[in-house]
Amino acid sequence: MFFRKKEALSSSVEYIVVGLGNSGTKYENTRHNAGFITVDALADKLGVRIDRIKYKSLVTTCTIGDKKVLLMKPSTYMNNSGLAVVEAMNFYKVKPENVIVIFDDISLDVGKMRIRRKGSDGGHNGIKNIIYLSGSDQFPRIKMGVGHKPEKWQLADWVLSRFSEDEYKTLSKTAENACTAVELMISGETDKAMNLFNS
Repeated sequence: MFFRKKEALSSSVEYIVVGLGNSGTKYENTRHNAGFITVDALADKLGVRIDRIKYKSLVTTCTIGDKKVLLMKPSTYMNNSGLAVVEAMNFYKVKPENVIVIFDDISLDVGKMRIRRKGSDGGHNGIKNIIYLSGSDQFPRIKMGVGHKPEKWQLADWVLSRFSEDEYKTLSKTAENACTAVELMISGETDKAMNLFNS
């Protein structure tokens, strides 16, 4: 009986890795979906499919190192990402420090990434909503560079524009690095990930 209880506890999700973006073919391969693109790359690397609907998201569970991890792509649209993330956090009782959020950053060139242990929303509406609804800014995050907004562009138009073919190839290589970074972060080696990959 004791063994069964222990087994049940050990099978619970310990980490959540969430890629931010907007659902639907209209938004595929847009700059705002860099988080989706990266978490899809992680799923491919792990040999799993993010195809179950739960917590207002497409999700799957997997094992990274010796930890059980929930991969998430919220279907709430970017500005309401916190609705999905906090629902999953509450269900599994995962603390903010164990929630890794991957999202686009217009202050970084395509091909650059930056890992942070915690921090403010930096003007990103998806992060702003997660902080607001979770009541915490203590979650680690990986910022994926999507390029600086050209002067004549509106911000909304820029983040919803698609990557060029060359940009997408570059982003895909950076996503591979982000996958390695996630593995290091979950194994407790965030400093190593930051030293390796911060631009």
